[in-house]
Amino acid sequence: MSPKSASKPRPARLIIIDDHPAVREALALRIARHSDMKLVGEADGYNTALRLISTTHPDVAIVDIGLKEGNGLDLIKRLRDRGETLRVLVWSMYNESLYAERALRAGAQGYITKQQATEDIIGAVREVLAGRVYLSPDMTQQLLGRSVGTRSGPALPEECLSDRELEVYRLMGQGLSARSIAERMRLSPKTVETYRERIKEKLGLATTPELLRHAIRWVEGVP
Repeated sequence: MSPKSASKPRPARLIIIDDHPAVREALALRIARHSDMKLVGEADGYNTALRLISTTHPDVAIVDIGLKEGNGLDLIKRLRDRGETLRVLVWSMYNESLYAERALRAGAQGYITKQQATEDIIGAVREVLAGRVYLSPDMTQQLLGRSVGTRSGPALPEECLSDRELEVYRLMGQGLSARSIAERMRLSPKTVETYRERIKEKLGLATTPELLRHAIRWVEGVP
């Protein structure tokens, strides 16, 4: 073995956790263009992701908020509780203002939206690999503003919801029934109903149909 090949660092090991096969495929193709990165696995849900991480020992997991079963925030918290040393970058379609800070609190090292240029995700991966936190410049300014008691824009109504309440709200907006939400979140239907009542109260909504309309409009990005 030549000295040059012996000193060449190994590629960073990446996994993708996302419930959309087309998204995983597109991201995998982009990762494959970079010799300092290697995709070692893909998963579409909470339990499959935990098994994948246990067998592949990745350096970075790229995680979506919405998964086939479970959700990204719960997965990140579980990884933190297990003492996993991998770094997590959340890549999601959902509003950065609402989810980025939640992701960091859960244990992620970065947040990037799918609306950002696709090439940005490679730079984001490199940032978290280097031990830094990755956020968009706008989000960084928002968090700095909050830390000194100022805000650069109006608060979103959904900010008052807990992580679990926000997940119930998101799944309602996707058209899932209380029973389906319970199965997805590994909760009882009664617990889901309790969350729905809390959401109505916090958002100032009187009825479940009104809540459902608001949730659908939020998921679809309708003001």
